[in-house]
Order: sequence, then C-alpha cells, then structure tokens
Amino acid sequence: MNISDLLLSNGIKPSIQRLQIFNFLFENRIHPSVDEIFISLCSQIPTLSKTTVYNTLKIFEKKGLIQTLKIEDDELRFDIDISDHYHFKCTKCKKIFDIYDNNTNTTPTLPHGFICKKKQINMWGLCKNCSKN
Repeated sequence: MNISDLLLSNGIKPSIQRLQIFNFLFENRIHPSVDEIFISLCSQIPTLSKTTVYNTLKIFEKKGLIQTLKIEDDELRFDIDISDHYHFKCTKCKKIFDIYDNNTNTTPTLPHGFICKKKQINMWGLCKNCSKN
C-alpha cells in the first residue's frame, strides 16, 4: 500500500508527520493513544508535537481512514481497522482486542427518521491469557 497515494486520494497532504503517523497505525494495530503514538515517533521526528499527532488523527477520522475508540474514561484510542467489529479491553493486562462476529453488521431497529452513522460496542473483562492466572 502506498500511504502517500492513499492520503492524496482522500484530500490529505502527505507530510512527513502524517505519513509516519499513518504508517505507525498500520504497522502497530494496538489501538494506541495520542501519547503512545507521540512517544513512539518523537525520536524519528524531533519536531513532532502531541498537538500534531492529535490533529492528524482527527483529519484521518474525518476522512474515514481510522476510527476513534472511547473505551477508557480518560483517553481516546485510535483504530486503523474501520470494518464493523467489537472491542474488548482486558482489565488486567490493559490490552485492547478486536472481536469479529457475523452480527456486527446488524444495526438495532431505530425509530423512524433516525440514521445510524457510527456504532461501537466495547466490552471489558479478562483476556484468554489473563483468565488462566
């Protein structure tokens, strides 16, 4: 995948920061926070700021390239996988997992005139590894 072409085709100027942030999301499907992305990239891009990371992620979300995940009270997470799926956060190891189910494509019956633009289901508990201990 050519990230530069992808960004251009979505009306986004492919700056060094934007390319690196998108590449990080693509290669690290860990549902990172702004802080995690910033810490991972600041040594490669000394001029990078948390504000740049946040603003870039908002642009990507607005263009439909990523989704914002609100699975914690105090920070947003970002997911490059925009397909319909659930999220599961292990309350012990704190990792976030993608859960795929054939039922994620269904939308509950909404009242007349309502239009669903985004849906998100989050679950919390113990992952397979943590539930063994």
